[in-house]
Amino acid sequence: MVDRWRRDPGIWRRGIVLAVCAVLLALLMLMHAHVPNTIGNLGSLTETFLPWFGVFVPVLLVLALLRRSATAVIAVLLPAVVWANLFGGLVIDRSGTGGDLMVVSHNVNADNPDPQGTARSVAASGADVVGLVELKPAMVPAYERALADTYPYHSVQGTVGLWSKHPLTDSRPVDIRLGWTRAMRATVSAPAGSVAVYVAHLPSVRVKLKAGFTANQRDASADQLGEAIAAERTHRVILLGDLNGTMNDRALNAITSQMRSTQGAAGDGMGFSWPAAFPMARIDQILVKGVEPVASWSLPRTESDHLPIAARVTL
Repeated sequence: MVDRWRRDPGIWRRGIVLAVCAVLLALLMLMHAHVPNTIGNLGSLTETFLPWFGVFVPVLLVLALLRRSATAVIAVLLPAVVWANLFGGLVIDRSGTGGDLMVVSHNVNADNPDPQGTARSVAASGADVVGLVELKPAMVPAYERALADTYPYHSVQGTVGLWSKHPLTDSRPVDIRLGWTRAMRATVSAPAGSVAVYVAHLPSVRVKLKAGFTANQRDASADQLGEAIAAERTHRVILLGDLNGTMNDRALNAITSQMRSTQGAAGDGMGFSWPAAFPMARIDQILVKGVEPVASWSLPRTESDHLPIAARVTL
C-alpha cells in the first residue's frame, strides 16, 4: 500500500477539502472560548459537548485513507493532537486511595417512580455525605424514611437536601435569583475537620431552533452562586449538585474559576452523568476548594435520568 501511494502523483493534491475540515476542527477545539455567546449562546453549547468533537477525528482519518490523500492524513493529526491535549488526561484513571470524606451528588428526578429504591442505592455507596436535588416536596418523606438509618443528620431546603453521617450546623437556603429555593449550604462537622457543603440545582437549559441554547437564567444563577461561595468564610468548601453545565462552559466561570472538579483532578474516565441511558455530558458536579480530591467516579444507575456521582476527598 505504501509503495502504491508513493507512485501516486495525486497523493498530495487530493483531499484538500478534508484537510481544510480537519484544520477547522482543530481551530474550533483550540479556540472554543472565542465562539460567541451573543447568538443563541452558541459558545456554551459548543463547550458543553466539546469532548465529543473528538469523534470526528477517526471519521476524517478513514475518509482521508479512502481518498488516498497524504495531505488530509497529515492534517488530521492537528485535531487529534488538540483533542489529546484538552481531554487525553481525562480518559485514564487518576483516582487514588484513602480520603477523609466520601460525598455523593445525585439529581434524583422529580418524577422518580422509586424514590425509596433510589435512596437505598445511594446509601449503599457508603457515602458520608449525600446531596440530592430535584426533590419534589411530596416525595421528601420517602427519602427521609429511606435514609434515616444511615444518615442521622439532614436538612432539606426547597427542592435540595443534604444528608450526613456527621452533625450538620448552620443549614440555610442560598439565594440564586430564582424566587424559590434550589440551593443551600450547611456545615458538616467531620472527624477530620469542618467543611461547608453547598447543594445546588441551577436552572435547566434548552436547545431551541429559533432561540438556540437558552441558558440566560442558568447563567445568572451561576453568577449568584459563585458570589455566595466566594463570600464563604469556611476555608474548606464542597459543592454538590446539578449545574446544568460542564466545566468547559464559560457561563459557569463564577463558580469554576474558584473551585476544582474532583473528576478533573482525580477521576476515573470522563465521568459523564447525563442522560443516564447514554451519558453524553457531565452536568452533575462535585467541586471543591481548600480540599484535596482523592478519587471521583460515577455510581450505578438509579431510576433517575441522571447518574449519581461520588468522590473521596482529604480535608
